[in-house]
Amino acid sequence: MNSEQTFRIAVLAGDGIGPEVMAEGLRVLEAAAKKFSISFEFDHQLVGGAAIDAVGRALPAETLAACEQADAILFGSVGGPKWESLPANEQPERAALLPLRKHFGLFANLRPAICLPELTHASPLHPRLVEGGFDVLCVRELTGGLYFGEPKYIKSENGEDFAVDTMIYWESEIRRIAKVAFEAARNRRKEITSIDKANVLQNGILWRRVINEVSRDYPDVTLKHLYVDNAAMQLIKNPKAFDVILAENLFGDILSDEMAMIAGSLGMLPSASLGESTGGSTGGPTGGTTRFGMFEPSGGTAPDIAGQGIANPIAQILSCAMMLRFSIGRADAAEAIENAVRAVISSGLRTGDIHTPEARLVGTAEMGAAIAAQI
Repeated sequence: MNSEQTFRIAVLAGDGIGPEVMAEGLRVLEAAAKKFSISFEFDHQLVGGAAIDAVGRALPAETLAACEQADAILFGSVGGPKWESLPANEQPERAALLPLRKHFGLFANLRPAICLPELTHASPLHPRLVEGGFDVLCVRELTGGLYFGEPKYIKSENGEDFAVDTMIYWESEIRRIAKVAFEAARNRRKEITSIDKANVLQNGILWRRVINEVSRDYPDVTLKHLYVDNAAMQLIKNPKAFDVILAENLFGDILSDEMAMIAGSLGMLPSASLGESTGGSTGGPTGGTTRFGMFEPSGGTAPDIAGQGIANPIAQILSCAMMLRFSIGRADAAEAIENAVRAVISSGLRTGDIHTPEARLVGTAEMGAAIAAQI
C-alpha cells in the first residue's frame, strides 16, 4: 500500500442510481478522511452500460488500467433494460462485474445482513422473529463453482438444445475461503454455518471435508453444516440463530439475497469482494494486514427510480466503510462511518425504502449530508 498515506481509489459509479449513491458515499468518505487525516485520490472511470454507450465496451481498457493502479475499487452498479438486448457476453453484468472479480482474484465476498432495531418494521418476517434486530455475515466464495467452471455452452443435438455448466472446486479454493470465514467469526460470535449439498453433489462432499479440516485450526469457533435448502428455510424461521454463513459461489449468491430481503432493504446492505492478503500494514492506529478489494452496494441499478434523488445511499456509504477496514486498514474511520449511520437512523431520518409515517422522509443527498455531518 502507499507508504505516504495517499490512497488511490478507482471510482466506478456505473449506471442507474449508481452515480447518485456514489456521490454520497464519497461525501461521507471525505468527511471521515478529514477527521482521521487520511489522504485519498479518486480516479473516476466508466463501467457498465455507461461505458458501452461511450466507448462500446462495458469494461474499457482505461478503466481496468485505473483499477490496476488503485489501492481499492469503489463500485456502484451496472446494467438495466437499455442493454438487455445485447448478446449475453456483452451485457454490463457479464462483461464488467465478473471480469473484474476474475482479473483481480477477488475470491472472498463479505456481505453483512444487518437489521437495525429501529428498522425491523421493514423486514417481511413476523415481528417476533426480528425483534431487536439481527446481524448475519455471509462469506461467499466468488471465483469458483458454476459461474466460472468450464466447459460452459449451449448446443443442439437431435433437434433439441441442451446446456452445460460445469461446477468445479479445488481443495485450495475451499480452504482459502474457509480461512477468511473462520477469521471473521473470531471477531464476532465465533459461530460458522457452512452450506453445501453433500447429499447430492460431489462438490459438497469435498467442501464439507475441507471445511472440517480447516476448523481444526480454529478450536474456539463452533462449526455446523446445513444443506442449502434447509439453510434457506432456517434463515426465514430464525435469522438470529446465524452468525457467519460460509457458502460456495451459487449458494452464497442465493442465500445472501435472501438475507438482504429479510433484513428489510437492499439499500442498507454493503458488500466487499476481497483478494489475497497483501501482508502490508498501513501504519495507522489499527495496523494489520490489508486486502485489495472491490466494494459495492448489494442492490442493483434500480432504473425505475434513477435520477429522482430518492435512492437510499447507505449501502454505498457502508461499502466505503468496508473499504476503509479491509483495504486501507483503518477500522477507526470505518467505525466512525458505521456509528454515524446508526446515529442518523436513530434520529429518525429515512429514505423511502425504510420509511414509516412517524419518521422524517429524506432524499439521497440529504441522507448523505446528515451522515457526513454526524462524523
